[in-house]
Amino acid sequence: MKLVQINATANWGSTGKIAEQIGNAAIARGWESFIVYGRHSSNSNSHLIKIGNRFSTLVHYAFNRLFDREGLCSIIATRKLVAILKDIDPDIVHLHNIHDHWLNYKILFEYLNATDIKVVWTFHDFWAITGHCTHFIRMGCNKWKDKCAGCPVVKREKLPLIDRTEENFTLKRLLFNANRNLHIVAVSEWVGKSLTSSCLGDKDIRVILNGIDVNVFHPGKCINRPTWADNKFIIISVSSQWDKGDKGLNDYIAMSSLLNEDEIIVLVGVTDSIKSSLPKNIIGICQTRDQRELASLYSMADVITCLSSAETFGMTIIEGYACGVPAVVYDNTAPPALITPQTGFVAPNKDYRKVYDYIQIIKKNGKQAYSQSCIDLVKSRYTVENNTESYLNLYDEMIGLLPTKKR
Repeated sequence: MKLVQINATANWGSTGKIAEQIGNAAIARGWESFIVYGRHSSNSNSHLIKIGNRFSTLVHYAFNRLFDREGLCSIIATRKLVAILKDIDPDIVHLHNIHDHWLNYKILFEYLNATDIKVVWTFHDFWAITGHCTHFIRMGCNKWKDKCAGCPVVKREKLPLIDRTEENFTLKRLLFNANRNLHIVAVSEWVGKSLTSSCLGDKDIRVILNGIDVNVFHPGKCINRPTWADNKFIIISVSSQWDKGDKGLNDYIAMSSLLNEDEIIVLVGVTDSIKSSLPKNIIGICQTRDQRELASLYSMADVITCLSSAETFGMTIIEGYACGVPAVVYDNTAPPALITPQTGFVAPNKDYRKVYDYIQIIKKNGKQAYSQSCIDLVKSRYTVENNTESYLNLYDEMIGLLPTKKR
């Protein structure tokens, strides 16, 4: 059996690592695994195939920024991809992030729609069901449920120069619905529920929760524990997109004014410019791609928080849990479903003062009061093994090796 996964990155970043985990599980089952990507990569056990180059990516980016053509450039690169698919003749094509200026979805789906290849598409965001954006929640916009047009994001940003939201939405709906072999995977119950109200609501939609490697993320001593951490109660949050403005940076800065002398906030993944502008009781740490280093930072913390305005899953919460760290999140999108009474608290959306109140409860009870429950929850629901087993069972079901499950 042959599996081809298509993602912007290969074994790099969150979606790239998920694709790598699935590929490893498929190889262990005797499948031949390929990963087609357009950007960054790390060493992989799958056959890696890069399409496009920096120039084609920059051209694609420019066309999107000016003329709202995300996913409709990179023609030569995508024709190369189609030729590769014809040569491999895969049993399953598994899509992840096919946007981000590297692939032409029209060319790809025109080919897939004309074949009998089984297609899985994991929705890590909502780009496929909107005419422009990846996270409709950020603007409180629900036009995607009926027909995207007059995008508020375009109006706010003044770019692209031409708003093709309605045209993009119509084309996506036409192409994606035309694929009779398409099975959609949502990474959380919240994503799955949202998708049922979308233009793809009639497709087979499954929920497969993201998983982590508990051999990497587990309680342990911090590597080279910094002096600023001595005798401090540490509130940690991790993101690679602090500069996007919707990850809660301003709320952390506001909350810093409430902190006691023995408390400190640690923001992992900040840029140098953000790091230099933070208050003295917020420590900024630049992005790390070393998962073991990240696990040591989690283990050092007393509580992990997520004050983002939109998350399709909340991977950092699960990574923190695996290291024995309880959590406090805002009551929006997917993260509340990760919280149990034994592992943390859910605060009203945008109420950083209530977040701090819950942090004080955790501080009073002690991290140890929650740690084992956090670890047990991850092992029961959120491991790589649970995740990849679900995908491989879906593959087997699609190619007739397992009976089809009813929706």
